[in-house]
Amino acid sequence: MAQRDNAMGWQFDNSYSRLPDALFARQQPVAVRAPKLVVLNDQLAQDMGLHVSALLSDEGIAVLAGNDVPVGAEPIAQAYAGHQFGGFTMLGDGRAVLLGEHSMPDGMRVDVQLKGSGRTPFSRSGDGRAALGPMLREYIMSEAMHALGVPSTRSLAVVSTGEAVLRETPLAGAILTRVAASHIRVGTFEYVAMQGDDALLKALADYTIARHYPTLDGEAVYALFLDAVMERQAALIAKWQMVGFIHGVMNTDNMALSGETIDYGPCAFMDRYDPATVFSSIDRHGRYAFGNQPPIAQWNIMRFAEAILPLLHPEQAQAIAIAQAVINRFPAVYDGYWLTGMRAKLGLFHAEAEDMPLIASLLAWMQSSGADYNYSFRALHPDVVPADYGVDFAQWHARWRARLSRQAEETKQVVDMMHAHNPAVIPRNYFMEEALEAAVVQGDMSVMHRLLDAIQHPYQAQDAFNRYHTPAKDMPDYQTFCGT
Repeated sequence: MAQRDNAMGWQFDNSYSRLPDALFARQQPVAVRAPKLVVLNDQLAQDMGLHVSALLSDEGIAVLAGNDVPVGAEPIAQAYAGHQFGGFTMLGDGRAVLLGEHSMPDGMRVDVQLKGSGRTPFSRSGDGRAALGPMLREYIMSEAMHALGVPSTRSLAVVSTGEAVLRETPLAGAILTRVAASHIRVGTFEYVAMQGDDALLKALADYTIARHYPTLDGEAVYALFLDAVMERQAALIAKWQMVGFIHGVMNTDNMALSGETIDYGPCAFMDRYDPATVFSSIDRHGRYAFGNQPPIAQWNIMRFAEAILPLLHPEQAQAIAIAQAVINRFPAVYDGYWLTGMRAKLGLFHAEAEDMPLIASLLAWMQSSGADYNYSFRALHPDVVPADYGVDFAQWHARWRARLSRQAEETKQVVDMMHAHNPAVIPRNYFMEEALEAAVVQGDMSVMHRLLDAIQHPYQAQDAFNRYHTPAKDMPDYQTFCGT
């Protein structure tokens, strides 16, 4: 496989591939027959210091397809394990190759990964490929989450391969270029823990701390590490809940220690508010339902704590006590982030004891009335009580107005805060399917590009994107699929 020079702007320095070989397998991407650029994230490319014109060239597309490898890249498939729907499995990058770590102009180091780039030693019975629809879904969703202010991996490009992948039916193949703070997961530590090699565990922990938590230090550094990971995950999940995002597969291999949202499979945004909402076709028992995301995050942190027990204290009983103390803090930490976020959504500038029951009452009304989650928050106004909302809402609205009267901020300040925290635009399920149908079936990318334009500034109600502001269609039986 050829290596191109760095005319595209790549600046690789690959620290992960200098760790012990047990953590990865060296693996070149598998070349594809007829790569064609489907979508390129021009702004992200520029932010990364890459040259858009070069990426648009045949040589640039060859790199995004895995047919060529840039100078300085050291492609690897990472090893990891995971609890998938509660059951432990040894995994690894079965359809992805990490090209390496790119240094951005601001000094930030990011992973550049090709997803759908062919079989690896971790593929098991899989073909190592990805279909166009799921890769475009990840592109849209990850960019929407970034625009919403939710920490997320990013999408640089999607390239079609000119080859079919066989799922239930033959589908057009594609490769996504994913950009991440790193791809180190809870499952990475679970994989190492299964090796029983404490030196390897320490090497991975020290590396992760240096890369993502460089201020941590001292004798209790690994306990601080566990606490910092817990804190970052609590903040992340609270942000998910603020915008009604449902991940769909919160397996431990899908929890990044960087605190970013990763692996957009059967994900979706909730329409009608119901904590039991599930969109994933494989989540038959609601393990990863909207309302279960906070406790599942805590469960995943427990698995991380188990994996690093040897680092917490040489005596297991002491190590368990240290881990348990951190894990026990999760509900309070999460509740703090959640309540702060909810106060902002309701225009509350200071805390009162009544806030939690006030919020709970609104959510109860949303659930009983089948109200749309994001639209209901965005439509709230201190001076407006919609006549068709009913008596229960009117009574809640009066409580809310009384609560607002006890703060000094004027109505405009309240509304401005609310609009800054309640999106006018999200990639609703109907619009997502509309865009994917046009792109994949009809070869029309214009619908997806309009949606991408709309979600770039989600907290602004722009006239040009009016059709995206309100629920467009009721989809009670909507299902999403993981694409593997």
